[in-house]
Amino acid sequence: MRVAVLSDIHANMPALEASVRAAGGVDGIWHLGDVVGYGPAPDQVVARLQELGVTGVRGNHDAAAIGGPEIDWFNPDARRAMEWTRNSISPSTRAWLTGLPPTAILDECSLVHGSPRDPMWEYITSVPVARANLAALGTRIGLHGHTHVPMAWIEEDGSVDVVGPGDGSILELRGRRALVNPGSVGQPRDGDPRAAFLILDTEKDSISWHRVSYDIQAVQEAMRSAGLPATLVARLDSGS
Repeated sequence: MRVAVLSDIHANMPALEASVRAAGGVDGIWHLGDVVGYGPAPDQVVARLQELGVTGVRGNHDAAAIGGPEIDWFNPDARRAMEWTRNSISPSTRAWLTGLPPTAILDECSLVHGSPRDPMWEYITSVPVARANLAALGTRIGLHGHTHVPMAWIEEDGSVDVVGPGDGSILELRGRRALVNPGSVGQPRDGDPRAAFLILDTEKDSISWHRVSYDIQAVQEAMRSAGLPATLVARLDSGS
């Protein structure tokens, strides 16, 4: 089975559509949360995910969008964008976001937004944090987002190795346990402005990372029209 794994779409419709097209013929699509927030098209993105039959989990921005206290931890620009999102989303979008679980297990993979031991908030950015989360992982493969940076943490013979993938990188798991991050579809933060996603091939036991260009200017124009923060608009150009 080949599955496209998306994370941190952040209400960016052109980036989502470009990623879905680039993924091509897959057997399913999973998402790792933060479907909304920052971007200008929350209702359109949620409707498209519903149309595609995407399965996934709740991120901290999704929780904030439905009225959760997570908004209290946001920086001023993120909070302003979230207040706009709260006032803009339709009842059907709100209901869909409310129904997202904090964790899921699909085909022996654990799906979370942040980390296995803290599904909503923890950032996996170092070997010690990855090691602790591999110990907490209840399946062989853990899929997570939140950092907006493509990455993998591989456990082998008691050590944890780090993989920083590029476009087209392929990781052969060979039965090893791993935490894997696809990067961000809608707001990359690794210096590459292209949308990021990965393909999980369960038969080959492999993961491949992919990048795809999209119409950034169209998203920026929509963000400006919505009155979203200028810093969020500008950062799409640099992917930072």
